[in-house]
Amino acid sequence: MKSLFALLAILCVAALAAAAPATYDPVVLPKGHDYFELRDGLANSRRSFERTRAGRVVFLGGSITAGGAWRQHTCDYLTKKFPGTKFEFINAGIGSLGSVPHAFRLERDALSHGPIDLLFLEAAVNDTSNTADPAQMLRGIEGVVRHVRTVSPLTDIVQLHFVMPEHMADYNAGKVPASIAQHEKVAIAYGNPSLHLSREVTDRINAGEFTWEQDFKNLHPSAFGHQLYANSIARLLNAAFAPPLAPAEKSHPLPAPVDVHNYARGRFGDVREARVIRGFTLEKAWRPTDRTGTRAGFVDVPALVGTEPGAEFEFSFEGTGCGLFLTAGPDAGQLEFSVDGSPYRSVETFTRWSASLHLPWAVILDDQLKPGIHRARVRITEAHHAQSTGTALRVFHLLLN
Repeated sequence: MKSLFALLAILCVAALAAAAPATYDPVVLPKGHDYFELRDGLANSRRSFERTRAGRVVFLGGSITAGGAWRQHTCDYLTKKFPGTKFEFINAGIGSLGSVPHAFRLERDALSHGPIDLLFLEAAVNDTSNTADPAQMLRGIEGVVRHVRTVSPLTDIVQLHFVMPEHMADYNAGKVPASIAQHEKVAIAYGNPSLHLSREVTDRINAGEFTWEQDFKNLHPSAFGHQLYANSIARLLNAAFAPPLAPAEKSHPLPAPVDVHNYARGRFGDVREARVIRGFTLEKAWRPTDRTGTRAGFVDVPALVGTEPGAEFEFSFEGTGCGLFLTAGPDAGQLEFSVDGSPYRSVETFTRWSASLHLPWAVILDDQLKPGIHRARVRITEAHHAQSTGTALRVFHLLLN
């Protein structure tokens, strides 16, 4: 009888072992290939780190970057890889923001610090969540890359494609997620290294190495997920830094635009330059009174505020496109706009997150204008989303391209 119980115990243990997922190993690749493309590589930043013993590294992204342990792991990797180098690490991550707002805030949040040696750029998750038009995903990411290339042709750029359940569903259906497909067009055209973390996580989960629910847990990854991101970034960096040191720095080429309507000339315009027609006031340090959450950098700052239908303002600009950087909270309303006297078009500013957060939100009004001076007029409509509690419009910046 004892031998029978022993045999049953052994069989149970064996069955449990067979059902248990394989252990994640960052070195062992589930399909035998890695998930990055080096393209033009990172020779300039490596040369700067080794020869000048100084390096400025910027992380531009959304909330996964803003509060991400992967970013700190990557900083630790670089300081260990180049122990004699004095690094300046700049966290330019802001929650909820994708490639379109990145393009317009680039000067303020990244380029204002001085020449960048290495830029880590991510927007695939927020572009999937927040940007309905794939063309704007491309124009936003190309806007960042082309702007950087124009003012700092030596800067190396790594494009990161983080994971979310929607991406995994697309890959498992044999499709490339729209945001990643658009971003890759830019990476290829400009020779940027890119890392397909979304594809890697999908493949590893499918291989039984871990699960989304128990291990990765969220698109804001668990500690395990952040470490996986960092391990994969380290593999890319190890490969990029492996060749012999280049004899001299080499400017990255500036190819023809992938999309001529990209936001490479994007910048913030001052809301104080708008002309109020009726109903709007300029608050010097806007703060919500409803105790709803906000994002850092979008509270206690100037805002052009209107809450009633019919409130209206206008602004002039020179360029080919314009928009608004606003906050979309519980009482966010609908706006309508006209550029150069064109028929009014409406825009809904209430989002699926607005009920619980005064969300920073970039709205493109028009991005295919002829070069020149234009005038945009914006007004609040009587209509509003069924879940919105009001018709408010609060604008922090004009978006000018």
